[in-house]
Order: sequence, then C-alpha cells, then structure tokens
Amino acid sequence: MPTPPPRSAALPRPSLTERRKAETQLEIARTAAALFAERGTAVTADDIARASGVALRTFYRYFRTKEDAVAPLLADGVRQWIDELGAAPAGPDAPPVRETLERTARRSLTPADEPAAEALNWTRGLLRVMPDDPALRAVWHRVHHDSEQALMPVLARLTGTEPLETRLAAAAANTAMRVAVEEWAAGDGPPEGPQGPAGLVTRYMRALTAGLPQLDGTKGAAGRTAGGENAGRGGTHPGR
Repeated sequence: MPTPPPRSAALPRPSLTERRKAETQLEIARTAAALFAERGTAVTADDIARASGVALRTFYRYFRTKEDAVAPLLADGVRQWIDELGAAPAGPDAPPVRETLERTARRSLTPADEPAAEALNWTRGLLRVMPDDPALRAVWHRVHHDSEQALMPVLARLTGTEPLETRLAAAAANTAMRVAVEEWAAGDGPPEGPQGPAGLVTRYMRALTAGLPQLDGTKGAAGRTAGGENAGRGGTHPGR
C-alpha cells in the first residue's frame, strides 16, 4: 500500500536582511494598493515611491513595474493560509482534508485585526481597478497561479493522492478562494457575515471540491484502505 509523502522539513529561518527586505516590500505594497484603490490606473511608480518614503531607484530595485508592487500584499494572505494548512496533521486520526481546507480558508479571509481588515478593503479596491488595467489583473492571476503551485505539495502530504488528483484539489481550493474574494469585492457588503469572503468561500469550496473524494479522508492511510475495501465490494464509493 502506498504511503503518503513525508511532511516537508521546516524551511530555514530567513536572515535578518531577508526579513527586512520582505517587510519593506510589504510596506510598499500596502502603499501601492491604497493608491491604486484611491486613484485607479493614474497612479505612477513615482507616486508609490514618494508615498512609501523611498527613492524611485529603490522602488525599482524591489519591483519591475508599478503593478508588481501590489503582489506582496495579495500574496500575504494566501501565504498565511498555505502555512496553516502546512502545519495541519495528516494520518488516519486527522480531520478530513475537506474540513481542514474550509476551516483554514475561512480563517484566512476573516480579518483578525484592523490592518488585516484594511488590507482586505485595499484588495477590494484593487479588484475594482483591474478591469481597466490588464497588467494589474495579470499580477492577481500570477499570485493565484503561484499559490496553486504552493498548495500541491501541502495537499499531497495531507491526502497521499496521486499527482493529478492533488493538482485538481489544489486548483479547486485555490479557485474557491479567488472567486470568493472577487465576488465579495464586486459588491458593497462588509467583510463579515454570509456574504463576506469568509462566508462565501465555504460554499464555493464545497461546490468546487464536491467531486474530489480524496478530500473526505487521508487517502494515504485510512482513505486508501477504505478504497481497497470498497473495491472488494464492487468498487463503489460510499454515499455521503
């Protein structure tokens, strides 16, 4: 019986220089997002640099274009979601992966404090500007493509499934997150409640992952055993 992939070893802690660079990039990203949300596509790289308190030359050392400057902000929430998923237990005694996905997705889209709420509102502003700025839209989709790639090894460990099944699960979960934020951003409702991104993501996650039985248990352990027993009874999957 195949065994699930081992949990990845902890990554080395970034150096102080790397952490400071990441903090500077995130601060510039917050400023850029606020300016885009307020002024739209008229924002320039010079505007972002001046508002961030850095030289234009420094700005271009961190980012190739003005649109690239918002990527760290957009990626920050996704990274926290994937980090929490990565810390989730795997094995026959662990909760179903579907349950873990929904719980962590809701948490990542629920602002924990004022800065998080502000970042979510800036994201709403960015999404409203994107139809008029293909380059900004490309950053949004690149961030989500990268998050889908980062999800795959995490879900491989949690489910113990084959690469294609893992890829489908990552694509479905990531799409649910993206569409939940986009749908919320298109309206004027608050971030809390059933129409907020955290409320929407649960419904979308269930709809998009309904055909992925590997998320109902850990396929690498108990799930694969159950699959073998079902195959012996005719190969049917138990109703849910």
